[in-house]
Amino acid sequence: MSDADKPSIFSDNREQSQEGVIKPTRLYSGIQPTGDIHIGNYLGAVSNWVKLIPKYDCIYCVVDYHAITVEYNPNVMRDAILETATMGIACGLNPQRCTLFVQSDVTETLELAWVFSTVTALGALERMTQFKDKATQHKQNINAGLFTYPVLQAADILGVKADGVPVGDDQSQHLELTRDIARSFNHLYGPIFPEAKTIYSPAPRIMGLDGQAKMSKSQENYIAMKDNNETIQKKLSGAFTDPNRLRKTDPGNPDICNIFTLHKSFSDSNEIATINVDCRKAKIGCVDCKKKLASSMDKTIGPIKEKYEDLKQRPKDVWDVLETGANRVRELTRETMVEVRNKLGIR
Repeated sequence: MSDADKPSIFSDNREQSQEGVIKPTRLYSGIQPTGDIHIGNYLGAVSNWVKLIPKYDCIYCVVDYHAITVEYNPNVMRDAILETATMGIACGLNPQRCTLFVQSDVTETLELAWVFSTVTALGALERMTQFKDKATQHKQNINAGLFTYPVLQAADILGVKADGVPVGDDQSQHLELTRDIARSFNHLYGPIFPEAKTIYSPAPRIMGLDGQAKMSKSQENYIAMKDNNETIQKKLSGAFTDPNRLRKTDPGNPDICNIFTLHKSFSDSNEIATINVDCRKAKIGCVDCKKKLASSMDKTIGPIKEKYEDLKQRPKDVWDVLETGANRVRELTRETMVEVRNKLGIR
């Protein structure tokens, strides 16, 4: 087969509508380069992204420009980007079936974000609860970028004309604003942008091992996807469980136990059913329950970690994947910007 005959690894997936019209369906989502992708990221986002790849034209981004809205170490950013992309691929973001790139490699998105800032109401940004939360967490660095974060996010999504965005429920408000921005621009200047639908992750929100907050690297309450089995067991040993179960002989309530929530994501159906019954009857203690979870987690994480270790030895291959992805997204966004400039009357 000649190169000309080979299918493009970034070709659009399309689905047939009931009317027989071919309808393109494109998804976009992003992940910040924190360095360590943890099981909360995996269950809440990445594993769902992998499941969506066969059905849609999926574009996934390492959002480094979003990451600089809070204090960070510039000396490790490049390594964090590579680490995040490497683990993403290891988790199943196959670059032959989806597009993977780095946000800062597509500067056209920043131009679109400026345009969108002129059609975004100040009051709408002031109502963003995530800005309020971030401002509370980073009182020493409440910057304009943190405030306009969702405008850049809208430009990321609409620059490639994505019509669906897989996110957790904490991003639903931002997605509604993205639709508002699309409607505002379309109303003022003419139809260009789709109103991207929110595609919620089927996974439950994963709490941190302390049981107090969402799993987060900054809170140090997480299990990383690259942790070995010994580290996983050690972290789980101190994890928060049912607070009413003080002794092994006390009956537990799996419905309020984060360990059981993780079992439902990593263990098989028989194991889940057994633990659900035995915990309530005090036939199994928290220590044994955590050991069983560690074993189940290793079955999922182990192969991913092996692939990650292999990819880690080939950083150039990962950078090449990201550059190929950026080339495609750059082309899509440039096409969008030609339309936008024409609508604005500036070119």
